[in-house]
Amino acid sequence: MAVSDAAVGSIGAFVGGLVIVGVLVWAVRLGIKSRRGQPRPPRPEEQPRRPESGPVQEAREMREPDEVPRAADESERLSPHDLHASGSKRGENQDRPRWDSGSSGSFGGGGPGRT
Repeated sequence: MAVSDAAVGSIGAFVGGLVIVGVLVWAVRLGIKSRRGQPRPPRPEEQPRRPESGPVQEAREMREPDEVPRAADESERLSPHDLHASGSKRGENQDRPRWDSGSSGSFGGGGPGRT
């Protein structure tokens, strides 16, 4: 019995659709399985809370570069724990610099600059 080209095409599309559905079902099952292995989301009582004193306010301070410690001799090497946690430290002078009158604040701004 000869099968027409239209019937072969229909059977091929049906088999292709079954393959796609099978792959999608497999992907969903894999996703569910991997989701079960993850920790659960935190409950509302486990969420971070604002301090009783209220929200933390912004703190401004003048910073200055922190000196890198020197090794005792040339043969000694500094390791990361020998260095400070930050590249800067709190400055001695906490006065914020202000613009001088008559100073444009930029190169070529047209003013006389600092005199």
